[in-house]
Amino acid sequence: MTNEQRDQVLRRVAAALTQVIHPATGEDVVSSGRVRELDVAEDGMVRFRFALQADDPGTLVRQARSAAERVEGVERVKIDISLPSTGAPMKKGAARAGSVPAPTPNSGLLPQVRRIIAVSSGKGGVGKSTVAVNLAAALAAEGKRVGVLDADVYGPNVPVMFGERRQPQVSDGKRLVPLEAHGVRLMSLGFLLQPDQAAIMRGPMIAGILKQFIEQVEWGELDVMIVDMPPGTGDAQLSLVQTLRLDGVVMVTTPQDVSTGDVLRGIKMFEKTNTRVLGVVENMSGFICPCCGERYEIFGRAGGLRLAGQTGVEFLGEVPLEMRVRQGGDAGVPVVVSEPDSPAGEALRKVAARVAALLSHGDTEARR
Repeated sequence: MTNEQRDQVLRRVAAALTQVIHPATGEDVVSSGRVRELDVAEDGMVRFRFALQADDPGTLVRQARSAAERVEGVERVKIDISLPSTGAPMKKGAARAGSVPAPTPNSGLLPQVRRIIAVSSGKGGVGKSTVAVNLAAALAAEGKRVGVLDADVYGPNVPVMFGERRQPQVSDGKRLVPLEAHGVRLMSLGFLLQPDQAAIMRGPMIAGILKQFIEQVEWGELDVMIVDMPPGTGDAQLSLVQTLRLDGVVMVTTPQDVSTGDVLRGIKMFEKTNTRVLGVVENMSGFICPCCGERYEIFGRAGGLRLAGQTGVEFLGEVPLEMRVRQGGDAGVPVVVSEPDSPAGEALRKVAARVAALLSHGDTEARR
């Protein structure tokens, strides 16, 4: 591609991006200063930095990417995302393009919560909530004080998977009291909705709900809070990393490429926000026939292990596809409680033990 051709593509991309409008302000992403450092390489790759603002919907970056990709002459698009600064100091390590300062320490919002970890994925249907619920129950069974904040506002499954459907009580007319099951304190939008009621909301509402669940719930003293995230890299993820200092993220995938590719994007997002990725869990790694005991690789094999190697994060373990996991989730009894010695129950307990060890190692490093 000649310099003249690059200039033509650059002008066309800039014009296309001016058609991406913020739904609340009516400004386009170019004139508002969100798109910065726009450039076109000789191979047709378009690259720019997107300065995301606190009130931006999570779809705005995707719209900008789609607009650039549709331009004639564009082969691929790479976007470096920078998030709003919270004013807190950077985590230890060199800053990278698109990185952001670490969020406010937990001592300001959740002073009685020692550690906060998120369980996330790039796509739905991979068993993220299953891993989050069993991780919490396994840690609680080892004597830790554990809470689960269900941030998956569109699919709040924590109430069903813990077998708790009551509405939380309100103390002093102001703060919600978490419900408790299997030794785990719980808060979810599912406790506040009717069973058939859909959660129809946009980005600012999601951020508001998360803020309420953090500030207006009597969590008490916890060793670990586990946040069950919605799939993807949208408003909930951005709101969380802007509000709390996460001690780590557990990424959940299934073996097939369509899942690991999405989880890879999730890992990159957390890296850009200076959030530690503790590792990858491969769920549904293989089906063990209950009749003959033979293993079938329904979704492929070792995708999570390859992803961990590709990204340099730890492989936390693989969880086989078992009917008992589904039965426990539907019955409200996590498999680490109902069938702790089953292949899936044992695998999930090992994941929990490894996560606990990583958090403990972080404590040791912090004291040095």
